Amino acid sequence: MAFPIATATSTPAVYPAGGAGNTLQATGFIPEIWSGKLIEKFYASTVLAAISNTDYEGEIKNYGDSVKIRTKPTININSYSADGALALQRPSGNFVELFINQGYYWNTILDDVMEVQSDLNLLSMWSDDAGEQMKIKIDTNVLSGILNQANAANSGLTAGAISSLINLGVTGTPLAIVNSGPTGGQVDVLDAIMRVGLALDEQNIPDTGRWIVMPTWMAVLVKRSELRQAYLSGDAVSMLRNGRLGMVDKFTLYASNLLPHGTAAGLQASEWVVYGGHAHGLTFASQMTKMETLRSEQTFGTVMRGLQVFGYKVLDGTALVQEIVTKV
Repeated sequence: MAFPIATATSTPAVYPAGGAGNTLQATGFIPEIWSGKLIEKFYASTVLAAISNTDYEGEIKNYGDSVKIRTKPTININSYSADGALALQRPSGNFVELFINQGYYWNTILDDVMEVQSDLNLLSMWSDDAGEQMKIKIDTNVLSGILNQANAANSGLTAGAISSLINLGVTGTPLAIVNSGPTGGQVDVLDAIMRVGLALDEQNIPDTGRWIVMPTWMAVLVKRSELRQAYLSGDAVSMLRNGRLGMVDKFTLYASNLLPHGTAAGLQASEWVVYGGHAHGLTFASQMTKMETLRSEQTFGTVMRGLQVFGYKVLDGTALVQEIVTKV
């Protein structure tokens, strides 16, 4: 005798009429004959791990923790006189505090009848998806949170710690980016990248370890520029063949769809943020503090949930550059 498939007309109804309750049957997760493969789900690219340092991540235990990060003192250099007394300095470093004051969670339940009748490992599938969604959520949070936290000399129309002559754009007057041949008021995409590099140069930021995160449409302009030639990007083959943006003007280039843009980010419509910097400037710490599976007290099912806590801080605004751009 075949085991009947539960439906909305079961007595009593496993799936209440009117769409209430669990929707797994309607979405095909309780099959009669179904493929064992799922349609692939794609996720937004995340960049936070590549552009920040995580030196203090191992010190977090719970939401509400704080980590005190000590800074190096600055040593005074004095003029020497053969007949003069030497001035003494007692160096004392300061510290900044990184608060683990944000967190996201997910909480799912798999009813026992669904687990019996499904041919898929639903809990495993859901936990994989939750991990990807968590990364996207945190990336979006941090990339929005560091908006306007660059040093004053690393943003705006008169950026440059030494020259004050670097136009990095502001909301209302963004840089209009083209791939090549700019006309009045437009900026070549490579020029936009080099302006970020110049701002970091004037702050004496090290060449190694620099990065830029740009919107994906701007990354396409980079690929259409002269950098499609392998020898200009420093790669063995053209970025059009290897699919990687590679190195440009001492930067590793990343593209992201999670950058702040438009009115939702406090900018004007069609304006995007481009960040450049060094991992020294931004610290990020995160910990999956809770990951547990337990039996539900309210129904027959298994609850699986997770909590991830995190915190971030711009430790050194001189190592972070902000550029406001728009697409022509």
